[in-house]
Amino acid sequence: MRNIITQISRLLVGILFIISGLIKLNDPVGFSYKLEEYFNANVLNMEFLIPYALMIACFVVIFEVVLGVMLLLGFKPKFTMWSLLAMIVFFTFLTFYSAYFNKVTDCGCFGDALKLTPWESFTKDIVLLFFILILFFNQKYIQPILPKTPLNLAVFATYSLCLFMAYYVLQHLPIKDFRAYKIGTNIQKGMEIPEGAPKSEFEMVFIYKVNGVDTEISYDDVMANKIPEGAEFVDRKDKLIKQGYVPPIHDFSMEKDGADYTEEILNEPKVALLISYDLKKSKEKGMEKLEEFNKMASEKGYMVIGMTSSSEEVIDEYKKKFGLTFDYYFCDATTLKTIERANPSIVILEKGIITDKKHFNDIDRVTLK
Repeated sequence: MRNIITQISRLLVGILFIISGLIKLNDPVGFSYKLEEYFNANVLNMEFLIPYALMIACFVVIFEVVLGVMLLLGFKPKFTMWSLLAMIVFFTFLTFYSAYFNKVTDCGCFGDALKLTPWESFTKDIVLLFFILILFFNQKYIQPILPKTPLNLAVFATYSLCLFMAYYVLQHLPIKDFRAYKIGTNIQKGMEIPEGAPKSEFEMVFIYKVNGVDTEISYDDVMANKIPEGAEFVDRKDKLIKQGYVPPIHDFSMEKDGADYTEEILNEPKVALLISYDLKKSKEKGMEKLEEFNKMASEKGYMVIGMTSSSEEVIDEYKKKFGLTFDYYFCDATTLKTIERANPSIVILEKGIITDKKHFNDIDRVTLK
């Protein structure tokens, strides 16, 4: 009976690790953005790791896939089990911290393919921890399913294929796009809220300084004059009680000189967006290709604009540096990072519908009509 339970756990954990790892391996840049959120000063306060987020992301997702394969094949059971246990304990702590303190709203466990709330992510990790503990205490039942040489070759092949996949998607774009801005998306429709959709519910709370500590006091208590003696008013805010319907695209905008041009540009028949969420972090190799593309697209009747969250000073600096003649419009960095996985990247719109997306390495393959 113990052997049967162990083999079922082995199958479940191995498959889940492989699926989770491959989804993130499809988009390691997106996973690195999530790691940056965790490394932020407001979460784990490990900002010194932010410059290495992409490297860490690639290592973690490749290791996750390889561990899943190692478990299913029975390769080095002791090393595999200790690695699985260490990884799940770490991620269980991370998801609990995010859920309890409401620091990161999506753990990124399954990338953009499956969104989980912090508590759902924590529950998933607790279940996984349970199955991994079963495996850990029953390692004698985890035996190799192949002879030594084929076993070693299978693990090496898995590792090599994962490395190749990581390199490919970093040099191009994710093989499968799970984001709200995938090709075929109508941005305007993506921003619509259906009639009768549930609305978010908020509670008004007041913040008072009580004995030197900022303390939330409910609206009812304030109205009932249940404010601690000597409390000093600090602020008032609306606290989210229940999340209503949030459209797939809810933070997209195109602003210039304080004016919003979103609707106007989305109604244009042909638009080419050259996106760099942060010009200071853009790749010089890609920036050098933009002006030539701008001229080619303009000749074919496209409205060519840049989109960035950088300041006017930085925009002017980079336009001069690379001889760019198109205008840049402002959009939130998080939104642009969701749209793009390359800095810079190219997005083609036809009346607000995304018809093509390319990494700057593939700028010569952009479909222009």
